[in-house]
Amino acid sequence: SAEAIARRSLKNTVLNYLMLLDDQAIHQACIAQYQQANNMTDTMAALTALCHSDFAGLKAAKAAALEGFYQRWSAEPLVVNQWLSVQASVPAVNTLDSVKALLEHPSFTLNNPNKVRALIGVFCNNAISFHQPSGDGYQFLKAQVMHLNATNPQIAARLLTPLTRWRQYSPAQQTRMKAVLEEILQVEELSKDVYEVLTRSLATND
Repeated sequence: SAEAIARRSLKNTVLNYLMLLDDQAIHQACIAQYQQANNMTDTMAALTALCHSDFAGLKAAKAAALEGFYQRWSAEPLVVNQWLSVQASVPAVNTLDSVKALLEHPSFTLNNPNKVRALIGVFCNNAISFHQPSGDGYQFLKAQVMHLNATNPQIAARLLTPLTRWRQYSPAQQTRMKAVLEEILQVEELSKDVYEVLTRSLATND
């Protein structure tokens, strides 16, 4: 019912806020919800809240939850895609390392557009992790676009969207983001899809 959906949504929103606190009772309640939930909505909400919390004491619980979730749902591609997205959406400095590791995971392949969107696409829309001052997130996206340029140019072009918004960011970020777009533009044999996104973005914002 609409009321049940609303209650579940409110409960999980509150859980996300509470997990910002360094409170063991709250952490245990989140873990209990993950372990005892009888529906995917509550399971994913608890897993996300757990993975997005950055308290050192939760490291083992996170690892166990992620491994357990994958083992249980590894035969369900759509559910595994959610598992990939949870990890790509973690608002942390080292999320890129996790994403790079997941590129080598048996559940991931660049040949599957849904998996590309679930992992790479979600990471590139993760404002904290993608826009690190090092610019490593931008270089990572460039590398993936180059891989996909020849095999799936439509997906490659769509992945560029976060970089095409470079004008919305600070001057330092604008410089780094625009530079990556210009580097890709210099690559030979760009697909029509990628080329159009690049030239439109650079021309419009200049």
